[in-house]
Parts: sequence; C-alpha cells; structure tokens
Amino acid sequence: MADTDRLLTRIGALMRQAEGTDNPHEAEAFLARAQQLATQHSIDLAVARAAAADRGHARPMPGMRRIEIGAKHTKGLATYVQLFVAIARANDVRVDAAHNSTWVIAFGLGSDIDTTQLLYTHLLAQMVRGSRAYLHSAAHQRHPVAGVTARLAYQRAFAARVGQRLRDQRDQARADALAPTSPDGAGTALALRDKDIELRDYYTAHSTAKGTWSGHRRAGGHAPAAAEAGDRDGQRARLHGLGEIDGPRKGLPS
Repeated sequence: MADTDRLLTRIGALMRQAEGTDNPHEAEAFLARAQQLATQHSIDLAVARAAAADRGHARPMPGMRRIEIGAKHTKGLATYVQLFVAIARANDVRVDAAHNSTWVIAFGLGSDIDTTQLLYTHLLAQMVRGSRAYLHSAAHQRHPVAGVTARLAYQRAFAARVGQRLRDQRDQARADALAPTSPDGAGTALALRDKDIELRDYYTAHSTAKGTWSGHRRAGGHAPAAAEAGDRDGQRARLHGLGEIDGPRKGLPS
C-alpha cells in the first residue's frame, strides 16, 4: 500500500502543477506524465503479482468498490458516469453503473481503482467548471440552445476527449514496456495477459449487472458548438497536478 500511496502523491503533485500553469503544452505534459506513472505502476504491480504467484506468496487480488456519483433525481449524472468510465478504461478498471447513474461499481485491483477515483475527482471539477463557463460565454450566445442541452453536449465531448487522451498515454506506456529492447518484455506481456484474464474472470463472477447501461443514450440533445467546446477543453484538460488523497474514498461529491 505504501507504493500506491506514493504513486497517488506523485500524481497529485503533477495535477497541481498542471492546474497552476496557463501554458496548454505544459499542462498536456503534466497530464501525460500522470497517466504514464499510473500505467507503469499498474504494469509493475502485474509483474510483481505474477512473481508472487510463482513463489506461492500472497498477492493483491481484484476487488469491487461502490462509488457514489450523485443524489437521486440529480440531472445530468449520466455524463459524470461517462467521465468515470472513460478514465476507468484507461486504468484496467471495469465499471457497472446504476440505471439512474447515481452510483457505479468499479472492479479491479485496489491501486487501479484508487488512481481512477483520484483522476475522476479532479477532472470532474474541470468538466463542471468548463461547462458552466461555456454557458456564460459569447460562443453559447452565438449558438443558442437550451442550457441543459448545451451542458450535456459539452460534458459528453469533454469526457470522450479526456478518455482518449488517457488511453493514448496508457498505450504508449505499455508499448514502451513491451518493446523488444525492454529487458523483460516477454515476462511483462505474460503478466499483463494473466492480469487481463484474471480481471475479466473476476468481473464475470461478481458483476450483477442486467442489460446495458443506457444513460449516455438518455443524455440526448444536439448542440454541436457546445460539443466542440467540450472537446477542445477536454484536449486541454489538466490531467496532472491532481490533489493528494490519503486512501480510497468512500464516495464522491456530485
């Protein structure tokens, strides 16, 4: 757990640096570094778990955690879930969501879930702040649509763009670890494959989801200008410099 705490502290420091700069290129570099650290830690843990299994030692096991997204009847929670899922996919975490988007259940290794929650907390604040700013902007006045429609379009685009950025960084970090020049690329590939299989089997055995979450389809509305703004701000979102946390959180504010 000490290694995970150090990881979260480092990611937190990077996020603070990102949030403290007005230079979008610096912010992008901090965000990229945060996801690279998260992926490298996840890879190292997978290799360590494989070695522990070979020696018959105890190792971290997959688990599940319920995370509150927002209160019942709160409007717009589906885009919050979309953001959480986008971050989770980049960090080896599977997600089930309540039909009304008030909570999610995350399945994965504890450190991966911790990382996902940390990134979600800070990126959610950026997404909400950005959508509010857009609604008060001249751009929204030039393309007037209902406020709720514009907000949801902005947030959907923001979540999609941030998720893509995180997955790109994860893929690059994995490619580096598996490169032919890597000292133990073959062993790392085997450890990651075993982890993927174990997580899939754990999810299959423990998920009680029935059907497919449809919150993203209910979000509705067509506001291309708002979506463009959300995509643009998602590209500039500061993925590094998030605040420190002391451990897993029981719930997150809406």
